[in-house]
Amino acid sequence: RGREMQKFFSEDDVRETVRLARQQDAMPLLSRRDLSRLGLYGADLAGVDFSGSDLGNTNLGRAKLAGAILIGADLGNADLAMADLTGAQLHGANLFAANLRGATLKDADLSGTELSEATLTDADLQGADLTNARFNQYTRWTIGFDAIGVGAVFNL
Repeated sequence: RGREMQKFFSEDDVRETVRLARQQDAMPLLSRRDLSRLGLYGADLAGVDFSGSDLGNTNLGRAKLAGAILIGADLGNADLAMADLTGAQLHGANLFAANLRGATLKDADLSGTELSEATLTDADLQGADLTNARFNQYTRWTIGFDAIGVGAVFNL
């Protein structure tokens, strides 16, 4: 199998994996999984390791993802509106066309992320690391936010 992604078939599988890991005081591991197109609205996924997972087109609106590890994860077209990503590790993640409207990204590592066409209107980016995060003319920021000033890179 090697680096092949493992498919979870339901939202319940994700929630149960997280519940069982926490019951054993272990970090929930959901890395390199195909979790695309799942409905995880409002789910408590704080501290979960999603490194390298496919979360594209997943509904994570209002999800609790504080401290989650999303390094290299694919969150393209994901709905993360009003999600709590405080301190989350998103280095190198794909957030192309993701909806982060009103999300809390305080102290999150967004370095090297793909933010082209993403919506970050009203997102809390206080203390977030946006070094080398890529964005384009379709990326939506809160009015007055200086993306280039915090190290993000404009791509045509």
